[in-house]
Amino acid sequence: MPDKKLCIFNWSGGKDSTLALHYALQDPTIEIRYLITTVTEKYNRVSMHGVREALLIKQAESIGIPLYQIRLGEMPDMETYDSTMKHHLSKFKEEGITHSIFGDIFLEDLRNYRENKLAEIGLKAIFPLWKKDTQHLIEEFLNLNYKTIIVCTQQILENFCGKVISHDLIDQLPANIDPCGENGEFHTFAFEGPIFRNKITFTTGEKVFRTYNAPSKTTANEDSPCSTTALSGFWYIDLLE
Repeated sequence: MPDKKLCIFNWSGGKDSTLALHYALQDPTIEIRYLITTVTEKYNRVSMHGVREALLIKQAESIGIPLYQIRLGEMPDMETYDSTMKHHLSKFKEEGITHSIFGDIFLEDLRNYRENKLAEIGLKAIFPLWKKDTQHLIEEFLNLNYKTIIVCTQQILENFCGKVISHDLIDQLPANIDPCGENGEFHTFAFEGPIFRNKITFTTGEKVFRTYNAPSKTTANEDSPCSTTALSGFWYIDLLE
């Protein structure tokens, strides 16, 4: 058997990350050294998703893979974001890491951006979910008995924020909304299923609406929005230990 690919896994804590990790863990050619998550320093929350650091840590402990946090400012510009990521990726390269795994599904610009930035360091990307049908992916996720709660939505999906995803809930999404939220319509927190040794418990808290300077390019990392002049709004549900 050829040598294993030593990998980092870009972990957002949501359903797409969960299913991509599910696939990666079944691949005998892959060895995952770290779960990598960007965390907003000011709030100690997963960037964009808004999940508290404490719950992120619980996820990693339940999965059994070391968590590596990359701490970011509240709204980094692309230059700052890129330089921060390059610093950490270079450290991984020195440790012998060769690949970085992502849960992206069909955003070509985002894939190109990731691959180009990794190539600058001498790393390669792996996309376990790439070009898979998003309706089939969410159905597979649920059929594998994974559970996830919607923690962040675009303004028009306010009524879905704070709800656990089910087959019925997916059927209720507006026709123009991707069933996996791949266009950034919503983000989730996965808390139960095959990759977790134990269920992550939490209670729901306050639901709030926040506005952000929206990324002007699809190349901006969805887990770390970067500042521009355009405003966009999102509903968030707070998850408490």
